[in-house]
Amino acid sequence: MTEDTPFRPDARAPRGFADKRAAQLRAERGIVEAVSAVYERWGFEPLDTGAFEYADALGKFLPDSDRPNEGVFALQDDDEQWMALRYDLTAPLARFAAQNWETLPKPYRRYAFGPVWRNEKPGPGRFREFIQCDADTVGSARPEADAEIIAMAAEGLEAAGLPRGTSVLKINNRKLLNGLLTTAGVESAGQKLAVLRAVDKLDRLGADGVKLLLGEGRLDESGAFTKGAGLQAKAAEQVLAFLSAGRADNAATLAALSDIVGGSEEGAQGVEEVAKIAAALKALGVGEDRAGIDPSIVRGLEYYTGAVFEAELLLQTTDEKGQPVRFGSIGGGGRYDDLVARFTGQATPATGFSFGVSRLAAALKAAGREEAGAARGPVVVIAFDQDSMGEYFAVAAELRGAGIAAEVYLGSSGMKAQMKYADRRNAPAAIMLGGDEIAAGTATIKDLDLGRALAAKIEGHDAYKSERPGQQTVPRAELVARVKAIVDAVS
Repeated sequence: MTEDTPFRPDARAPRGFADKRAAQLRAERGIVEAVSAVYERWGFEPLDTGAFEYADALGKFLPDSDRPNEGVFALQDDDEQWMALRYDLTAPLARFAAQNWETLPKPYRRYAFGPVWRNEKPGPGRFREFIQCDADTVGSARPEADAEIIAMAAEGLEAAGLPRGTSVLKINNRKLLNGLLTTAGVESAGQKLAVLRAVDKLDRLGADGVKLLLGEGRLDESGAFTKGAGLQAKAAEQVLAFLSAGRADNAATLAALSDIVGGSEEGAQGVEEVAKIAAALKALGVGEDRAGIDPSIVRGLEYYTGAVFEAELLLQTTDEKGQPVRFGSIGGGGRYDDLVARFTGQATPATGFSFGVSRLAAALKAAGREEAGAARGPVVVIAFDQDSMGEYFAVAAELRGAGIAAEVYLGSSGMKAQMKYADRRNAPAAIMLGGDEIAAGTATIKDLDLGRALAAKIEGHDAYKSERPGQQTVPRAELVARVKAIVDAVS
C-alpha cells in the first residue's frame, strides 16, 4: 500500500460477537415476549439495569491486577473507578436490591432480559455477547419461593416453544451435597471441590469415569491425566450411591437420599427443603414429568447456597448437517442467599432462574421447533417511474394503516430486479401501479407467497393455486382487503 492509497479496514466482526438478521432477531424477540408475559402473569415486575456496573460490585470477577479485565470487559471512568460490562443479570440485581432495599416491596419479585458480556475465549456456540432472561425473588427464604420459580420456569419454557414433555427441570440442593461430603468424611475445601467437579461430569463420563475422578484420577483418550479427589473406596461408593439415588418418583428419591445423608444435620435440612419444594410443585399442578428431583445436578460450586435446578432439553436435536447434537442444559438457577449480603453485610435470601435466549432459540431450531420459513418481509410497491411516486407512497400508507408492513422500492433498478428484490425480502406480495392501472383506478397484485408455495411443491398445491390467482388486477378500493387476505393466509 502506497502513501496515496487510502486505508481500507477489513470488514469483520470481533470474535465472539455475532451479527443477527431478521429471522434470528424475531425468534429471540418472540421468546422474550412469550416468557415475559408468563412472568408478569405470575406477579413479577420488569427491571432494567445499566450495561455497566462497577467492577468491584460484580463479585465473580474481582480484579486481581491493575486492570480488572479477567472475564469481563472493563474501562476506567474519569473518577478512576473501574467499570465493567455486566456478565450476567443477577449481580446487577443484587446491587440494585441492596441500594434500594428500603423502598422495595419485600419479597421483591423481578424479571429482566438483555445482553450480557463475557471476556472469554469464543468458540462454537460460545459468544462474548448474548441475551439472557432471568426471574428472581429476593427476600424470601421459604422453599416455596424456589418451587414457584421452578413452576414458572416450566411454564415459561412451554410458552417459548417447548411443548410439555420436551423439557424437564431437575432439582437438587447444595445442602444435600454438603451432607454427602460430611458423611463421606470429606473435610478439606480442595477435596470437596474436587468431588463436586467429578460429580458434575457424570453426564459426560458416566459412573465409571466419575469413580476414577473420585479416586486417584483419570486418563482421557488424548492421554491427558486429570488428578482425582483421592477418596477412599468406601467414601467413593457413598458418592456414587448418592448419584444413583434417583427413583421412580420424588417420594422414593427423598427416602433414598435421607438414608444416605440424613445422618448429617445439613443433609437432613436439604432433604426437608427439597420435600417442601416437591410438595409445593404438586400443589401448583407441576407433575414430576416436568420437574423432578435429580441428585446428580451440580451448579455454581461457590455460588448457590440451597436449592439448585437445571432445565434439560429432551428433544432430539441435529446440527446444520443433520448430525445428532446434544444441547443438554438450556437454563438453570437456584438459591443464592449470600449475594446481596456482599453489599449490606446482612443475609438476604434470594432465588432465581436464568436462560440464554439465543441458546434457547438455537435449541428450538436444532429440534425443528422454530417457525418455518424465513422472516416475513413487507409488501413491496413496485416503482415504475418518478412521476408516480406520490401514488406509490399513498398505496404503501394505506397498507400500513391497515396493519400491513409495506414499502416502496427506492432503488434504481428495473422491473425484473425489483421483483427479485421483493422475493429476497420474502415479501408476501408485490403491488404494481403502471400508468394504465393508475388511469383506470386499479392495481395489480402479484402473490409471491403463492409462487414460493408452488416452487416448494407444497401438499395440495393444485387446490391452493385454484383458490388463489397468482396475479390479479383489482379496483383500487379493494386493494387493501385483497392484500390482507394474502398476508393472513400464511400468517
